[in-house]
Amino acid sequence: MTTLRDATTSVVEAVYLGDARIDVREAAAVPPAAGQVRIRVAYVGLCGTDLHIVHGAMDARVSTPLVFGHEMSGTIESLGEGVDGWLVGDRVTVMPLDWDGTCPACVAGHQHICQNLDFIGIDSPGALQTLWNVPASTVVALPPDLALEVAALVEPTAVAVHDVRRGEVAPGDRVVVLGGGPIGVLIATVARHTGAEVVIAEPDARRRAQIDELGHLTIDPHATDQAAWVTTWTGGAGADVVFEVSGAPSAVAASTGLAKVRGTVVVVAIHGAPREVDLKQVFWRELRLLGARVYERTDFEAAAELLAAGVVPSELLVTAIVPLTGVRAAFDDLEQGRAMKILVDVAGAATR
Repeated sequence: MTTLRDATTSVVEAVYLGDARIDVREAAAVPPAAGQVRIRVAYVGLCGTDLHIVHGAMDARVSTPLVFGHEMSGTIESLGEGVDGWLVGDRVTVMPLDWDGTCPACVAGHQHICQNLDFIGIDSPGALQTLWNVPASTVVALPPDLALEVAALVEPTAVAVHDVRRGEVAPGDRVVVLGGGPIGVLIATVARHTGAEVVIAEPDARRRAQIDELGHLTIDPHATDQAAWVTTWTGGAGADVVFEVSGAPSAVAASTGLAKVRGTVVVVAIHGAPREVDLKQVFWRELRLLGARVYERTDFEAAAELLAAGVVPSELLVTAIVPLTGVRAAFDDLEQGRAMKILVDVAGAATR
């Protein structure tokens, strides 16, 4: 790694080049434009979307070279012209959604799923760089007692908050989460905090052991008749809410058979291909089938408060913290199931 000559004029960044290639390099820093905030990035979490990018599964969407990453924490380093309400040194995270404000979805009040949405870190440069310029409108303040390494979990926690809110989970509900990855675990955590009873269906034994450490009930869907188990668990009724988080065709096929009469199935996973859905169950039980995509600002703010309050067991979720030069190996660990959540110490790159 090259030693930085001036940490305000140079940036160290992790870049996706295409063909599953990642480079960590030094580049010139760009001052924030009008309406932008420049953030000195502290930590970045790696997620399944990042893994899809590195696999090349999103090559039709992303432009290379791409600085990726969107789960982050940091401090404001400088302000662009016209930015009010922020101070240099403020501790922040970023809600990485930049909408146009004019499309039908935005006009209807659904800006977070703008029809022309720029998801920052996918459609435009992301957080795996020591200095990052973002629209001031995307910046979210952190609670004063929330450590920066924990604050890197605000974005995925906000996903879970939005999903649970979308599913209208209520105290006393029986909730089934299909898939025990980080988002599935966070959904289970937020749902349990809401007052629901939760079970996570996860086929991987190593991951089930990690989830058990977090105090969640788990079942192996390959070794257990899920429908029969849920029927017994719910006294014959079925689950109030089912979250499909795994992305597996078998989970989609099973999901509508697990919900109660007038229950809800929330589709959280991104499915790259059409799936078979048992629509007879949707008809027969008058189910609600909902999509849940990204989050709104209220979800981000609620997520930050949950993390500050210790509701989310960050110390058990975060498997490792690696340097910026360790991003490639970190993806290998995620792909092989050796880690639940990995953070990248981006700030450390500025001192090497």
